[in-house]
Amino acid sequence: MTLFIAALLGVIQGIFMFLPVSSTAHLVLAQHWLIRQDHPLPAPDSPEMILFDLVVHVGTLVSIIVVFWSSLKVFCTKCVRQSLAWAGKGEIETSYLYPRLFLLGMFSVLCTGVLGLSFKAAFEHIFATPYMVGVTLIFTGVLLWWTDRLKPRRRGLKKINAGVAAVVGLAQGMALMPGLSRSAMTIVFALFTGLKRRWAAEYSFFLAIPTICAATLLQGVEVVSFGGLGEVSPAALIMGFVVAALVGIVSLKLVVYFLYRARLKVFSFYVWLLAAAILTGLLDLSI
Repeated sequence: MTLFIAALLGVIQGIFMFLPVSSTAHLVLAQHWLIRQDHPLPAPDSPEMILFDLVVHVGTLVSIIVVFWSSLKVFCTKCVRQSLAWAGKGEIETSYLYPRLFLLGMFSVLCTGVLGLSFKAAFEHIFATPYMVGVTLIFTGVLLWWTDRLKPRRRGLKKINAGVAAVVGLAQGMALMPGLSRSAMTIVFALFTGLKRRWAAEYSFFLAIPTICAATLLQGVEVVSFGGLGEVSPAALIMGFVVAALVGIVSLKLVVYFLYRARLKVFSFYVWLLAAAILTGLLDLSI
């Protein structure tokens, strides 16, 4: 993999990570196209290529930290303070909301992990099947269209419970399939539980941090066990990471703008057109 190709894939990840159109699908489709153009890339379903995909996902986590820095700072500060009070080592607090939210977030990650590990082989098979990516993109478009038709949500942070955490975690697990957008799945299903749009977005994006870090660590162990990175150099990983982080900042600000105004359905037309191009053969990605 050349540094130019690594940067190109980093741009694709940065643009589409937070737009609810599945960045993984776009990475996989781009990889199939590049291979057809005789660029030296591992197969999209190979361990080293999936690791590259995860590393550029980690790059976009930097975007989350930049855009939501104020909220993250408040969350971390209050979580530590309230946790100490909970343990009897700090001033008495009237609420332990933030430690509870942290534990609920970890429960969501657990649900994602159970589902993801249970169906890991099946999900990875889709990386090698552009036709299946087209099918999952159609489903993403339906969810986005439906979401904007929902009435205003009423559930606030204090009413997030284990049920909500489980629903969002399982939705995130399903989004391991290319074509099912992680941001779309988690935000949409959070909205289905009644969570307000702002909290659905922040819970979704904060949840990405431990989830993607854990998935990258597990995939890294698998790549090492298979004998190394192959055609993906450490320099290519770093290039993809940096570019994805920088481009992701703009993408995240854009999706937050549309989400708060209930205009996610504008993205449904895009994913339906892309799915149609794949399923009709107009976009030939066979390798």
